Amino acid sequence: MKECNQCGKCCENYSDGGLSATEHEIEFWEIFRPHIYEFVSEGKIWVDPKTGKQIKRCPWLRQLPNQGKYVCDIYYDRPDDCKHYPVTIEQMIKDECEMLEARDLVNPKQAQSFLDKLMADSRPSVK
Repeated sequence: MKECNQCGKCCENYSDGGLSATEHEIEFWEIFRPHIYEFVSEGKIWVDPKTGKQIKRCPWLRQLPNQGKYVCDIYYDRPDDCKHYPVTIEQMIKDECEMLEARDLVNPKQAQSFLDKLMADSRPSVK
C-alpha cells in the first residue's frame, strides 16, 4: 500500500451527503468554529447556508494550484467520518483509492491488516 497522494477522490466520493457528524462535533463547531457550523442544517453537514441544499462537493476541499493535489481546509476539525477513512480494502477498491497497489488486491486480508495498523491512530480503539 502506498502513502496517500492527496488525490481527493475520497473527499469527492463522500461530499454529496455521504458524510455525517456527531452531535459533539456539531456542538464544537457551533461554539468554536462558526465558519464550519454555518454549513450544518438539521444535523446534516455540508449544506449550502444560502439555499439550504446539500452541497455536491465538500466546501473545505481545495486543490493546490499546479499540483493536482487536494487539501482539507478544516483538516484538524474535520468530522470523524473523514478521520477514520479508509476503513476497509473493499471501500478503497470501490472508491478507486490510489493508495492501493496490485499486491493489495491479490491479498486483501494482508492489506486489511496493514491498513488497520496504518489507521490505528485515526480510529477509535476497539474494546
